[in-house]
Amino acid sequence: MAPYASGRVFHDADSHVMEPGDWLVPHAQGALLDHLKARKSAERVETQVAAARARANDSAAAQLAAEKLVDGPKGWIAYGAFDPEERKRALDELGFSRQLVFATSSLAHFRGAEDPEVRFAGARAHNRAMAAFCADPRLIGVGFVPLDDPARAVEIAQEAIELGCGAFWVPSTPAGDRSPGHPDLDPFWSLLAEKRIPFMLHIGQGSRVLPKQYNNNGKPRSPDLHGGGENLRFQDFIVLPFSAQMFLAALVYDGLFDRVPDLRGGVIEFGAAWVPGFLRQIDLGYRSFSKTDPQLKALAMKPSDYMRKHIKFTPFPGEDVGHLIADAGADLFLFSSDYPHPEGTTDPIGRFERTFADITEEQRERFYSRNFEEMMGAF
Repeated sequence: MAPYASGRVFHDADSHVMEPGDWLVPHAQGALLDHLKARKSAERVETQVAAARARANDSAAAQLAAEKLVDGPKGWIAYGAFDPEERKRALDELGFSRQLVFATSSLAHFRGAEDPEVRFAGARAHNRAMAAFCADPRLIGVGFVPLDDPARAVEIAQEAIELGCGAFWVPSTPAGDRSPGHPDLDPFWSLLAEKRIPFMLHIGQGSRVLPKQYNNNGKPRSPDLHGGGENLRFQDFIVLPFSAQMFLAALVYDGLFDRVPDLRGGVIEFGAAWVPGFLRQIDLGYRSFSKTDPQLKALAMKPSDYMRKHIKFTPFPGEDVGHLIADAGADLFLFSSDYPHPEGTTDPIGRFERTFADITEEQRERFYSRNFEEMMGAF
């Protein structure tokens, strides 16, 4: 049976590991280990994890799961969700040449801890676990680096680079009490640029910007996108890209890209319908305020040009990507599957292709592979 993706090179800019509740434990010690042992996984997660682990001893069940990758069950029960050996075969069946791999739930195990030592140790444990999962060279493990402490950010990144992480997820928020473009963080950004490793903004770390009061509308709370309780709802979706916009605008305004001209980044799973308007908005602001603002006057180019040079975006499968390419250009957008999350749908390639009636072969190549290669420094 032919792989799902065939006929050209496909690089997947967004996939995930579905972490069992004990995923970080082998990589933790001290206060972090005590913190993790005190946490309990949801029953539905443990049920799916147990079923997936049992599948390893059932060749018929494993074969069926491998054949139903894209249109079959998603989440922890999906083939290759957390088993590295399964994931190797999953890549064969999917047909992707390279795949960025993000965490799903493990960051929540330590990000809210009151003890900063637990938070930083958690980032290190996550990066070790991610590097172990992504031993196959086709998998690019996305490490996590909090930016609250600039010196520690460099230390955590250096360790993760040595382990083999090929990209770094940073929260789309201020860096503690600093802007993410503050010169104190230049050593971190310069390290990434020197190693040709991009930074990533991804839904889930700083992307919830809707004040909770908006949920108090006198009506029962609606189910989330998939009928459960923990994912996006309509009001969340509307403001989803706002944190990424604030973060990117800060990097431009603070002059980071002029100081670190080789830095590259990706904005992943925020959708992309907002991107053309965002480019117009930041250029309008530049034209209006650069007459009096010395920081804007000092920029080497207009803000949208920084976006085109330094940043790529992943659209959602339901968006009209053909229109986005015609509007904003073919150099901005990346293919992603979101495997094994259900948001990736049962046929992401087919959904994108249905909007590509007027897209050229060169534009398709950019979307499916070349933009990814530029973002990753052509690995």
